[in-house]
Amino acid sequence: MEVIIVYCTFPTKGDARQIGTQLVEKQLVACVNLLPGVESIYQWEGKVHHEGECLLIMKTSQSRYVQLEKALLELHPYDTPEIICTAVTGGSEGYLNWVRDQTEGYH
Repeated sequence: MEVIIVYCTFPTKGDARQIGTQLVEKQLVACVNLLPGVESIYQWEGKVHHEGECLLIMKTSQSRYVQLEKALLELHPYDTPEIICTAVTGGSEGYLNWVRDQTEGYH
Protein backbone atom coordinates (compact mmCIF):
# COMPACT_ATOMS: atom_id res chain seq x y z
CA MET A 1 0.00 0.00 0.00
CA GLU A 2 1.16 3.49 -0.83
CA VAL A 3 2.51 5.74 1.93
CA ILE A 4 1.24 9.31 1.93
CA ILE A 5 1.95 12.53 3.80
CA VAL A 6 -0.95 14.67 4.99
CA TYR A 7 -0.49 18.31 5.98
CA CYS A 8 -2.87 20.22 8.22
CA THR A 9 -2.46 23.57 10.00
CA PHE A 10 -3.83 24.28 13.48
CA PRO A 11 -4.35 27.51 15.40
CA THR A 12 -2.09 26.39 18.28
CA LYS A 13 0.57 23.83 19.07
CA GLY A 14 -1.70 22.50 21.82
CA ASP A 15 -4.50 21.80 19.35
CA ALA A 16 -2.08 20.08 16.97
CA ARG A 17 -0.55 17.98 19.76
CA GLN A 18 -3.92 16.90 21.18
CA ILE A 19 -5.40 15.91 17.83
CA GLY A 20 -2.14 14.40 16.56
CA THR A 21 -1.97 12.18 19.65
CA GLN A 22 -5.53 10.96 19.07
CA LEU A 23 -4.75 10.14 15.44
CA VAL A 24 -1.70 8.08 16.44
CA GLU A 25 -3.65 6.29 19.19
CA LYS A 26 -6.38 5.38 16.66
CA GLN A 27 -3.68 4.16 14.22
CA LEU A 28 -4.94 6.56 11.57
CA VAL A 29 -1.34 7.81 11.26
CA ALA A 30 2.00 6.26 12.12
CA CYS A 31 3.74 9.47 13.11
CA VAL A 32 3.10 13.20 13.35
CA ASN A 33 5.53 16.11 13.35
CA LEU A 34 4.53 19.46 14.85
CA LEU A 35 6.08 22.56 13.31
CA PRO A 36 5.04 25.54 15.43
CA GLY A 37 5.80 29.07 14.32
CA VAL A 38 4.35 28.76 10.81
CA GLU A 39 2.97 32.04 9.47
CA SER A 40 0.03 31.71 7.11
CA ILE A 41 -1.18 34.49 4.83
CA TYR A 42 -4.55 33.90 3.23
CA GLN A 43 -7.78 35.54 2.20
CA TRP A 44 -10.93 34.58 4.10
CA GLU A 45 -14.32 36.23 3.86
CA GLY A 46 -12.91 39.09 1.80
CA LYS A 47 -10.03 40.00 4.13
CA VAL A 48 -6.34 39.14 4.04
CA HIS A 49 -5.19 37.48 7.26
CA HIS A 50 -1.71 36.95 8.73
CA GLU A 51 -1.90 34.20 11.35
CA GLY A 52 0.55 32.19 13.39
CA GLU A 53 -0.23 28.48 13.14
CA CYS A 54 1.25 25.07 13.84
CA LEU A 55 1.72 22.71 10.90
CA LEU A 56 1.03 19.03 11.56
CA ILE A 57 2.77 16.65 9.15
CA MET A 58 1.27 13.16 9.26
CA LYS A 59 2.62 9.95 7.75
CA THR A 60 0.09 7.24 6.94
CA SER A 61 -1.00 4.75 4.29
CA GLN A 62 -3.42 5.53 1.48
CA SER A 63 -5.85 2.95 2.88
CA ARG A 64 -6.37 5.11 5.99
CA TYR A 65 -6.82 8.46 4.24
CA VAL A 66 -10.64 8.57 4.15
CA GLN A 67 -10.90 7.77 7.86
CA LEU A 68 -8.12 10.26 8.67
CA GLU A 69 -9.81 13.06 6.75
CA LYS A 70 -13.13 12.31 8.47
CA ALA A 71 -11.46 12.42 11.90
CA LEU A 72 -9.68 15.69 11.10
CA LEU A 73 -12.92 17.30 9.96
CA GLU A 74 -14.65 16.18 13.17
CA LEU A 75 -11.86 17.16 15.58
CA HIS A 76 -10.44 20.29 13.98
CA PRO A 77 -11.38 23.69 15.46
CA TYR A 78 -11.54 25.40 12.02
CA ASP A 79 -14.71 25.33 9.90
CA THR A 80 -12.63 24.62 6.79
CA PRO A 81 -9.29 23.11 7.81
CA GLU A 82 -6.41 22.81 5.38
CA ILE A 83 -6.03 19.10 4.63
CA ILE A 84 -3.57 18.33 1.85
CA CYS A 85 -2.39 14.86 0.87
CA THR A 86 0.66 13.99 -1.20
CA ALA A 87 2.12 10.68 -2.30
CA VAL A 88 5.51 9.51 -1.11
CA THR A 89 7.50 8.45 -4.18
CA GLY A 90 10.57 7.23 -2.35
CA GLY A 91 12.26 6.90 0.99
CA SER A 92 13.86 4.48 3.40
CA GLU A 93 12.15 1.15 2.80
CA GLY A 94 12.43 0.25 6.49
CA TYR A 95 10.65 3.46 7.52
CA LEU A 96 7.99 3.12 4.83
CA ASN A 97 7.32 -0.47 5.94
CA TRP A 98 7.00 0.75 9.54
CA VAL A 99 4.40 3.35 8.46
CA ARG A 100 2.47 0.63 6.64
CA ASP A 101 2.66 -1.73 9.64
CA GLN A 102 1.45 0.96 12.05
CA THR A 103 -1.52 2.01 9.94
CA GLU A 104 -2.54 -1.08 8.02
CA GLY A 105 -2.27 -3.48 10.95
CA TYR A 106 -5.28 -1.87 12.65
CA HIS A 107 -8.16 -3.99 13.90
